[in-house]
Amino acid sequence: MNIEKKISIITVNYNGLKDTCELIESLPLDDESLEVIVVDNGSLQDEASEIGRHFPKVTAIRSNQNLGFAGGNNLGIQTAHGKYLFFINNDTLLRPQTSDFRPLIDRLDSSPSIGMVCPKIRFSWGSQLIQYAGYTPLSPMTLRNKSIGCGEEDKGQYDTPHPTPYAHGAAMMVKREVIEKAGVMPECYFLYYEELDWSEMIHRAGYEIWYEPACAIYHKESQTTGRMSPLKTFYITRNRLLFAQRNIKGGTKYLSYLYLIGIVAPKDILKYLCQGHASLSKAVIKGIMDFIKI
Repeated sequence: MNIEKKISIITVNYNGLKDTCELIESLPLDDESLEVIVVDNGSLQDEASEIGRHFPKVTAIRSNQNLGFAGGNNLGIQTAHGKYLFFINNDTLLRPQTSDFRPLIDRLDSSPSIGMVCPKIRFSWGSQLIQYAGYTPLSPMTLRNKSIGCGEEDKGQYDTPHPTPYAHGAAMMVKREVIEKAGVMPECYFLYYEELDWSEMIHRAGYEIWYEPACAIYHKESQTTGRMSPLKTFYITRNRLLFAQRNIKGGTKYLSYLYLIGIVAPKDILKYLCQGHASLSKAVIKGIMDFIKI
């Protein structure tokens, strides 16, 4: 495939027309070096046609089936022509002062070993606190880590670029050559944990992932599934176990299973029952059973 554009911006839409249109309106559509691809991922209505009518410069793809987060992005990859692919959630926004992607490209170009880069991510509401300034490593048994700076006011304390073990799925730019070597996003997760697994794939292919604060995006956070929902609880429960299966080696994998199923799950089930959220307790059980079937 001949690379015609320098940057391909890919976003996945699922019953989120308003958010997606607001994202598109915040992008520099007149920049001839980029293309914008929206994958309408099985929305109840044909929102791709609506997006195409309002934004003729945008390539809108309609999938009649919900392919999940990874599947939707992978469908966008098939259409993309860019040397750099920028995956961005549809519930994010850019500001005029942060709509320049040059710092991300410069970071990728600064070393052949850097394969992926993420911008600073701030919440779009309130005082726009930091959501992501890189990640700490996952504990191999508990699979817990922290998003650096999450919930803090941005006073410039995280304005130094640095390597990070994991990308944040809300905004990540990757070189095309990295996808060709490491592979596309793993579609077995459907929702949540895909970017963590993809980060592992990219590391195994020999590349680093970096955090670059000179570019920032603003995230509305959990507009698709809700902050507490059975859907989110099910996939996080199942996919945490699936991540362990695919990425943790030796006896530590089975210790992780024991911890997640024997300690975390019962604790979550009891907590949700005490809070009156029986549907969330059922989602935890369903997530474990679905993993066992896998």
